[in-house]
Amino acid sequence: MGDLFRKAHRMISYPAAERNKTFILEVLLKYIQQDTSAKLLEIASGTGQHAAHFALNLPNVTIQPSEYDLELMESIRGYAQHVESGNLREPVRIDVEQGPWPIEKDFDYLLNVNMFHVTPYSSAAAFFKYGSQVLKNGALIFTYGPYANEGMLQPQSNINFDQGLRRQNSKWGVRDIKDLKEDASKHGVSLRHIYELPANNKCLVWQKG
Repeated sequence: MGDLFRKAHRMISYPAAERNKTFILEVLLKYIQQDTSAKLLEIASGTGQHAAHFALNLPNVTIQPSEYDLELMESIRGYAQHVESGNLREPVRIDVEQGPWPIEKDFDYLLNVNMFHVTPYSSAAAFFKYGSQVLKNGALIFTYGPYANEGMLQPQSNINFDQGLRRQNSKWGVRDIKDLKEDASKHGVSLRHIYELPANNKCLVWQKG
C-alpha cells in the first residue's frame, strides 16, 4: 500500500492541462495517421498529463516526453504507469536552449504546449532551431498557447494575461505569430494552419520542409 501511495503521490495535476488536453488531441487527430507507426517528441512535457492522454488515444504513436525540471519528470513517470499500451517512453531531460538536443533524430512529430510565453523568447527560437534537427523532412510541429498575430492580441483577458506575465518576468510574454514565423523559416519550418481553441488559445501547425 505504501508503494502504491508514493506512486500516486508524485503525479502532479494542473487544471489547465486537464481542460485543454482534449482540444489539443482533436487537432492532433486531424494530422496524425492512425494506421501507421510514428514517433512524437514533446518538449517541456510538464506534469505528463498531456503525454499520457495522447499516448492512450494514439496507440500507434510512440511518445517521447521531455522536461528540464526533475520534479516534473517524476510526475511524468507517475502518469506513464497508467498507460498500459506501452507507447509512452521514459522522460528525457532536455534544456530547450542547449543544442543539439540529446535525442535521436527521426521524429515524425514535435509538440509543445504552453512554453513560449513563460520562457525568454530565445527559448522559442531554440525550439525551432534544435527541433528542426530531430525531425524527418515533412514532419509536423504542433505548438499550443496564447498568441498575438501581426501585433494584435485579443481579447482583453489575453492582454491582461500578457501584462501580468511581463510584470512577473520581463523576459516572459505572449509571443507574436509573425515573429515565430520569421524564426521558424530560418530552419526550413513554415506555418500551415492556425486553430482557434477554447480559452482564447491557439494551436499552430507547422511543417518542416
